[in-house]
Amino acid sequence: MKKETVLLGIIGGLVAVIAIIGASYYRDSTAPAQPAEAASAESALVRPDSPTMGSADAPVTIVEFYDPECESCAAFHDTIKKVLKEYEGKTRLVARIMPLHPNSLLAATFIEMAREQGKYWEAQEFVYRKQPEWGTVHGSPSTEQPYAPAMFEKYAVDFGLDVEDFKKAVNENRYSDTLRQDMEDGRRLGVSRTPTIFVNGRLLIRLSESDLKYLVEQELSE
Repeated sequence: MKKETVLLGIIGGLVAVIAIIGASYYRDSTAPAQPAEAASAESALVRPDSPTMGSADAPVTIVEFYDPECESCAAFHDTIKKVLKEYEGKTRLVARIMPLHPNSLLAATFIEMAREQGKYWEAQEFVYRKQPEWGTVHGSPSTEQPYAPAMFEKYAVDFGLDVEDFKKAVNENRYSDTLRQDMEDGRRLGVSRTPTIFVNGRLLIRLSESDLKYLVEQELSE
């Protein structure tokens, strides 16, 4: 009887130790990111020179990694604007460019050049609206692609940009540092497609108005 009691005591002790180790492991595996990791992720989401729309004091920051030539980006653009308007004063939008398509760099140069004149968002709208003219048609042979440089030179004139300066900006790859930073930050955050959207650092899994609003509401309630 005494042996059985001792054996039960040993087993009970082992169970307790395993439970403590298990609880410790669970806490470690679900613990929030350390301050240095969190700060690194935050800086990768928003840079000091990132284009923003909305109040800097807004409690919710929506970061979009987009490609001007991406059809899904153009399609979801109105949804983002709608959510920003619905939560005006509570949200701000931060734009990051991920040029993944053949003519994306031309469009990005056009947008960045317009940004110098305070017309970043207007240029983004313009490029999206004209996308069927200059964008790559998915699955079509390269011989059928539009001659985008000539088109963007015309767009520069239409938009009020200096066309000769635009040509120079394209040739010298003037905005390479800005675009490289966006690309590097995107890769650090695991961005592999566009649009990729984060709401206060939380990834939007599905591109839908309801899911975007759900994340915004969650962040506002915390």
